[in-house]
Amino acid sequence: MLNKKEVLTKITPILVYGRPLLVFAGLLCAVAVMLNRNPALYLAGSMLFFTSMVFDLVDGWFSARFSPEVTFAELADRVMDRIVYSIVFPLVSVGAMWRLHYIVPEHTRLELLHAIFVLLVCVTVLIRDNFAHFMRGFAIRQSQEPELQELTRLRTGVAAPLGLLLYMHVFYIPVQGPTYFFYDIVAWLGNLSVRHLFVIEILFLIINFGSIAVYCRKYGTYCLDVLCFGDVRLRRRILSIFPNGLTVMNAMMGLLGVFFAYQAKMTEAYMFLIGAAVFDKLDGAMARKLGLTEPLPDSQVQHITFGGVMDDVADAMSFCIAPAWIFYIAMSGHPEAGIRNLPLYVPALVYAVCGFARLVYFTTDRRPIPGFFKGLPTPAAALFVTAPLLILVQVDAGGQQWGRVLAYFCIALMLLTGVLMNIYRVHYIHIGRFMDRNPWFTWTNLILMLVFVFTPYFGYLVFFQMLLYLLSPLITWRVEPDSAAMETCENG
Repeated sequence: MLNKKEVLTKITPILVYGRPLLVFAGLLCAVAVMLNRNPALYLAGSMLFFTSMVFDLVDGWFSARFSPEVTFAELADRVMDRIVYSIVFPLVSVGAMWRLHYIVPEHTRLELLHAIFVLLVCVTVLIRDNFAHFMRGFAIRQSQEPELQELTRLRTGVAAPLGLLLYMHVFYIPVQGPTYFFYDIVAWLGNLSVRHLFVIEILFLIINFGSIAVYCRKYGTYCLDVLCFGDVRLRRRILSIFPNGLTVMNAMMGLLGVFFAYQAKMTEAYMFLIGAAVFDKLDGAMARKLGLTEPLPDSQVQHITFGGVMDDVADAMSFCIAPAWIFYIAMSGHPEAGIRNLPLYVPALVYAVCGFARLVYFTTDRRPIPGFFKGLPTPAAALFVTAPLLILVQVDAGGQQWGRVLAYFCIALMLLTGVLMNIYRVHYIHIGRFMDRNPWFTWTNLILMLVFVFTPYFGYLVFFQMLLYLLSPLITWRVEPDSAAMETCENG
């Protein structure tokens, strides 16, 4: 008879190597569902994907606990991840298009947009997995042990549940009359609104792009040691592609925020602005990590660089133009004619121009304070002025009476924030570096946002968070610049 530990040790390879078989069986069920629309096969496929997700979430713990002597267990787990995701996400991408044609032929424009967005998620997942494999390979060749970063672990923990959720949604078969066992629960997830799916997918995209940035930040220098053959200038040109790519993503997030605001999806628009702020943090951190902020030994110090100008253009798009545009879209749809007839373009233009002035000052400032911003930074200003718009949209939809007062408050806030961005005597701590030094703060806010984003109180939460940051100089003025400029804990 095998003892308990031996049994658990033998379970570990089943958990690691059983996922591709489960997912492939789910693929066959999905193909059968597309051919004959059988609810029983849909339920069977969902259960197979659910089992695979459970295996994915616990196999790492089992490997570390009961099979620590198996040195290739971590590699095998990553290979299994690549196989599983190569099956799951192309499958749900095809299923999203099939659903539009056969299940909801009279689909709305938003449902078509969601199907295209699922395709974008699929492409992003596959690119990220191959890129991560490439970067880890270089690190191993350079005798560097790959590390698990928080963003990478978070991405792995979210990918399997998202694949299951999309599978349940795209292959959902409505049933008339009595249902199968567990079918009601699966059907509830399958009928999840497109709005909620968009929020989850946007978060997943941000996590994936952030994971790519983490790999570039940690292992990018090892790749260039092989590619550049000691040419320092060539090395810097290649390295600059990575932070500049994140800067472009910053601008794209702002444009996507405006697009979703036009679709009356203010929560999704706000999430894209958060994504723009994340990329704005990552591109600067990556540039510093790769040494691009330091001049070459034989060159003069340049206060204005191409990367800095490009970053300012992206910030102007995402944090000056996009919030002003979103404000104008939200206020133009106000139910009261008195609000709609106001010259709403005036506060929008004032905010945008003040934001431009703030960026120009930031670029030309010859005496920056390490770890602090002079005046309210534009990313914080953008998130601050758009937060009450989430509340305004909900108030207008609910027909509450104080929507008029809130509309005037939003107008006044645009003007006030434009002024706060240009009061340079007030110094705001670099919130991105503060979050790096205090992971508990990051995780607390992330969990709160993940909980509240699916409730009517998300706008209240983010407005309160930004209000605290607005008042933070009352406390952070005591922090020394050297401490504020640190990007990690002293013991990290």
